[in-house]
Amino acid sequence: METFLAEHWLDILTTILGLAYIVLEYRASILLWFVGIIMPALDIVLYWQHGLYGDAGMAVYYTGAAIYGYLIWKFGHKHGQGAHEPLPITHFKRSLILPTIGFFTAAWGGTYYVLLIYTDSTVPVTDAFTNAMSFVGLWALARKYVEQWIIWIVVDLVCTYLYIVKGIPFKAGLYGLYVVIAILGYRKWLTMMKQ
Repeated sequence: METFLAEHWLDILTTILGLAYIVLEYRASILLWFVGIIMPALDIVLYWQHGLYGDAGMAVYYTGAAIYGYLIWKFGHKHGQGAHEPLPITHFKRSLILPTIGFFTAAWGGTYYVLLIYTDSTVPVTDAFTNAMSFVGLWALARKYVEQWIIWIVVDLVCTYLYIVKGIPFKAGLYGLYVVIAILGYRKWLTMMKQ
């Protein structure tokens, strides 16, 4: 048991933080961003140890993006929002769909190229895919677009598979749970948006 805990302590700790994060996101609580700073900082080490270099790089991005997300949720404004009202949950603007797809495609290709050329990654296509989708998902979360949950469902499904393959069992279980919570979160945010 001690050997198991010694090998997986970081996986377990980041999984616990991940559970706290998803609960806070489900509730649309601004506190999610504080956990969103600590957890990815630890994930950098975890992913690097398991050869998931794209995910390690993504964790660096998540740390900075959590600061951005906090600032947007605290100080950002959308059309029709009152002066002292919190940032509202809204639908993704249709005008953003094509640029977002273009950004995703470029990010996927760029990340894949870096992983292929500069690392010994054994899963560059899927690692790059989840990274590119996560860039978009985190941006959509920071803007409080309800469709961010759909993006996370896709990311979480692929990550569950990826972490099983790479031998990170607790993180795989966490991302499997994320799929369920993302489905519930989508429904909850739709309800919150209508209120």
